[in-house]
Amino acid sequence: MLWYERTSTPFEQARARLYYGERLRRAKRLTEAREHLRRALDAFERLGASLWASRARNELRASGAAVGKLPAVGIAVLTPQELQVAVAVANGSTNREAAAALFLSPKTVGFHLGRVYRKLGIRSRVELARLLAVIGGVAGPRT
Repeated sequence: MLWYERTSTPFEQARARLYYGERLRRAKRLTEAREHLRRALDAFERLGASLWASRARNELRASGAAVGKLPAVGIAVLTPQELQVAVAVANGSTNREAAAALFLSPKTVGFHLGRVYRKLGIRSRVELARLLAVIGGVAGPRT
């Protein structure tokens, strides 16, 4: 087991894989580097960290791997309005509270929330809060 596999944060694990893959590539250990870089790329795309995914994709190309442009995943697939609703709900707001804060109707919040659930492949507010917390502290506990 590598040292970075001990962390429980998927983003930090992916970032460590990226750095390790970069180091292996520069040391001309291309086959090993590709494995770490591909796993880092997959994790970043799952988390919606598009800038980090781009960096991993560029490193993979530099290692000689064929990498195509992949469709957006994670929160990158959300519209700005959907993201606002997702953050409000993940912070513990009810649909009515989120609607008041965003100057929308509760029905519109419900509509956007349903689309967020489908796009992210989740089923509950708890899963949404966990996903946004993992991505980088977008949501936190409500005070």
